[in-house]
Amino acid sequence: MACVQSCPVGCITTELNEQGLEYPVANVDKCINCNLCERVCPFLNNSRSQILRSFAAISSNEEQRMKSSSGGIFSLLAESTTRVNGVVFGARFDDEWNVVHDYCETIEGIAAFRGSKYLQSRIGDSYRKAEHFLKDGRMVLFSGTPCQIAGLKLFLRKEYDNLLLVEVACHGVPSPKIWKDYLSTICNNASHINFRDKRLGWENYSYIVRDDGKEVLNECYRDNIYSRGFLRNLTLRPSCFNCPSKDGKSGSDITIADFWGIDPLLPGINDHKGISLVITRSKKGQTAINGLEAVLYQVPNEEATRYNTAIIHSTSKPKLYNYFWKCYQTKGFSAVEHTLAKSRPSFFKKLTQHLARIFVR
Repeated sequence: MACVQSCPVGCITTELNEQGLEYPVANVDKCINCNLCERVCPFLNNSRSQILRSFAAISSNEEQRMKSSSGGIFSLLAESTTRVNGVVFGARFDDEWNVVHDYCETIEGIAAFRGSKYLQSRIGDSYRKAEHFLKDGRMVLFSGTPCQIAGLKLFLRKEYDNLLLVEVACHGVPSPKIWKDYLSTICNNASHINFRDKRLGWENYSYIVRDDGKEVLNECYRDNIYSRGFLRNLTLRPSCFNCPSKDGKSGSDITIADFWGIDPLLPGINDHKGISLVITRSKKGQTAINGLEAVLYQVPNEEATRYNTAIIHSTSKPKLYNYFWKCYQTKGFSAVEHTLAKSRPSFFKKLTQHLARIFVR
């Protein structure tokens, strides 16, 4: 949405397509051919930042860590920003359980941004607001997916010493329409939603939904149908299969993610409460990490992304992607289960895979 917020005459708006995804639409009659929209487009322009250092990181604040998706590092970065009268931008749920980008200026406001939200957030006019705070001399921490970080950096068109860009590793963004359709099958009035509840452990996180205080859903991510559609890439935005902003191309200062595969690398530190992977990509990012109240274990850069390839590579488009969306037009959310059932491997394929694993051993 950098093009929408950059257009000087407001000729670019957005429309929802059949997948429930926003796309920019230009009114050519109002266009003044300034080409600014092309200069801020992440698909047409990107930069590259290198990995400086990589860490396994654990927040010293145990309560915050348990409420976070992994090791609680985002909360520490956000708190350090608000303590110097800074502003923190992140993704939160609105009153109707859509995910929107917003900002806060207090430690109390950070809680809404904490934790994963597995759908695309609406960026709104967050880039314009961030620019306003930056020009006023306020410290700004802007967190988001790599493409959102790239969008902001291109929108600003200049470097700011008082800006810290924190990208969150992204598998891909599902359609908000899919999410709302799924939620309507669970309850009518959700009072609490958590995509990464750790009661069964960090690695076996659960989807939790409460309706007026009563728990109406508590499922491990492997059993949850929304999660399965997401992880099998059926519900993702098409551009996620060719992301232009991964592997340091967003221009972020810091990348944060779950540190999957930590056990063989650092045996004994995994208490199953969550460990963050933190990659610093600039001196500014390294300085920010050094000042945190956290336990940091430096790891070889080449090992950092071994089990979290979403940091580097785009996810793959499934063979039944188009079939799913065609099916969705008539079946609604039940198309997820229908398509997953159709894509299950045959007995013969399962057998050959099993035998292959035996011979490899």
